[in-house]
Amino acid sequence: MDNVVKQKSGNFVVVLLFLIGFLLLFRSSSFSSPLLIHKSSSLDTNNTIESVLAKASMENKTVIVTFINKAYAEQDVNGDTTMFDLFLSSFWLGEDTRSLVDHLLVVAVDQTAYDRCRFFRLNCFKLETDDNGVDFGGEKVFMSADFIKMMWRRTLFLLQVLKRGYSFIFTDADVMWLRNPFTRLSNDTNEDLQISTDRYLRNPRSEKHDINTGFYFVRSNNKTISLFETWYSKKDNSTGQKEQDVLQDLIRHGITRQLGVRVRFMDTLYFSGFCQNSKDFRAVTTVHANCCRSITAKIADLEAVLRDWKRFKMLEASKSNLTNTVGWSNHHECGKSWKN
Repeated sequence: MDNVVKQKSGNFVVVLLFLIGFLLLFRSSSFSSPLLIHKSSSLDTNNTIESVLAKASMENKTVIVTFINKAYAEQDVNGDTTMFDLFLSSFWLGEDTRSLVDHLLVVAVDQTAYDRCRFFRLNCFKLETDDNGVDFGGEKVFMSADFIKMMWRRTLFLLQVLKRGYSFIFTDADVMWLRNPFTRLSNDTNEDLQISTDRYLRNPRSEKHDINTGFYFVRSNNKTISLFETWYSKKDNSTGQKEQDVLQDLIRHGITRQLGVRVRFMDTLYFSGFCQNSKDFRAVTTVHANCCRSITAKIADLEAVLRDWKRFKMLEASKSNLTNTVGWSNHHECGKSWKN
């Protein structure tokens, strides 16, 4: 009789332990479900600037940085894509660009943009701002007061990246990456700043260029940190100017020569935009929706850019004669954006 009781007690203990183990296993698996990963990952308490830079960095402490807000990350009620979607699509469609996403740091200036970034499992950083009363989430029309404030906040963040010893490519999210830009950037370590231009003047050293801070590469060193500090210090004395205008004025007045910063102004044959198209599909590396005023217009014309690129790749693969069959579509919507 005693043996029967002991056997039943033993069986009860085994069943109880089995149930406890099952419940623990169920709880653990529920937290790893795909639907809950998105929710829990957006609450990452270790999301510091140091941790995301280290995660995104290449071996040589170089990162790719872009900024997005709600207007870039969320679809318009009448739209079927976003600027951010197009930006990421270009990495998929480009030549030797897919792996570069691992080194992309997406800086989100509002919660919607941050959540969208986390959904794609990218390297994301939520930027906290001190600009009371400024909503960085909505569309910032070119040269509006909020647009200018957001550009200066971006400059300050990038200065912090340099101070932490990281070199970087900064890219606007309205830049399509069609080829790996590192193959076109100078490998000369004496080149401190390589910056895109609206129109190329056939001289990579000419300070007469109209620069574009929507795409540039900067090496972290004492000279470039001093340049960015000087640049940002002009923020409160530049009424009516965006940060790009201020940097251009500084360059034209000799700041880079004074600091010993060596600058290369990049050829639009490779680093092109709507201001000046690249003349060669075989050479083009990036296409920037510059000279355009609204997000809606940029999206429409960048969709055309990606269609043109896919058509070129298809013809190239078929070994067709590309001379008279490939060209960039007109940037109609961006042209009209200045009239609205």
